Amino acid sequence: MRIAFLFYDDMTTLDAVGPWEVLARLPGAQAVTASRDGGPIRTDTGLVFDKTAKFADIAAADVMVVPGTGNFAQLGDPAAIDWARRLHATTTWTTSVCTGAMILGAAGILQGKRAATHWAAARALTKHGATYAPERVVIEGKVITAAGVSSGIDMALSLAARLVDEPTARALQLAIEYDPQPPFDSGNAVSADEATRAKALALLAAGAQR
Repeated sequence: MRIAFLFYDDMTTLDAVGPWEVLARLPGAQAVTASRDGGPIRTDTGLVFDKTAKFADIAAADVMVVPGTGNFAQLGDPAAIDWARRLHATTTWTTSVCTGAMILGAAGILQGKRAATHWAAARALTKHGATYAPERVVIEGKVITAAGVSSGIDMALSLAARLVDEPTARALQLAIEYDPQPPFDSGNAVSADEATRAKALALLAAGAQR
């Protein structure tokens, strides 16, 4: 079972690493990374992946995972959009985390579908013919979209249950000790107050300018 991750500079680290931590542990999984030119990829927080395959070398996969970024300019790369569109035609499951939904949207994959993304990108998502759903994970046919960053782990566990079975997904959740008990009630845009939302946007903007 090949699980292909679309990698690009300035992608959000946990968008990729969270799902990888779950999906790469599935029995029979072969997790691979692909980028436009191959070679090193630097995430938005400075983590460097020293080797990736070229898009041209990954022509098919059972699962595609597309992480997001706060740097929206990176979401318009024609090569990434074209690769996502072509790979989607071969997948059993196509997934995105956070603003990775914009790449799927630009590829025409979300047209007429409900989809999740980061709350700050909700309006932008609708430009691709999708309906924003303020949920952690949204499943529409073979397309699974997740909200911001940490929800990629939720997405991966939901997907693991479908790829293998629920007992395996439950065991994986225990193996990575995924038992969120956040110290603050500000983990989504509804529960957070206006000052917290404004500060979050400022932090995201600062990160995108690194």
